[in-house]
Amino acid sequence: MMIKITTPIDEATARSLKAGDQVLINGIIYTGRDAAHKRMFDALKAGQELPVDLRDQIIYYVGPCPAKPGQVIGAAGPTTSGRMDAYTPTLIREKYLRGMIGKGGRSPEVIKAMRDIGTVYFLAIGGAGALLAQRIKKATVVAYEDLGPEAIYCLVVEDFPVIVGIDCQGNNLYTIGRSQYRQL
Repeated sequence: MMIKITTPIDEATARSLKAGDQVLINGIIYTGRDAAHKRMFDALKAGQELPVDLRDQIIYYVGPCPAKPGQVIGAAGPTTSGRMDAYTPTLIREKYLRGMIGKGGRSPEVIKAMRDIGTVYFLAIGGAGALLAQRIKKATVVAYEDLGPEAIYCLVVEDFPVIVGIDCQGNNLYTIGRSQYRQL
């Protein structure tokens, strides 16, 4: 069964999602990769405001390819989430970031912050960037334009498919999946 959610998502919605749930996201999601995360982290440490309000929002770890004529955006597949782990607990705790989309595992520090605040980690399928881009209806650079594909984009998405990889209780699909596999 697919669960449909619309952004922004509140804590109750985030906490209702369980590891393994298949979700379709509608609304706005923001992008951000390594360089954008470092800039946001540095801004927070300097007491500055962020260029976007992340409260109850979702960040997609992606550096989209340029759009071809007639396209909204080029391929938009997820990048490895662990590269943002040094910055993510601060964004969760200080700005109440409610969700992240990427691929790969997360550090214990990120998972603890997720449990404390009520944040969910979604997985997008690596290698499916062209298909995922079809779910993006509008893409606008909203911050750090000088970073090119690593700038922060505001994406309007429709039925963007993800799977809950780690839920707000810390249940981890990577761990659960390995355990189930070993039982076979």
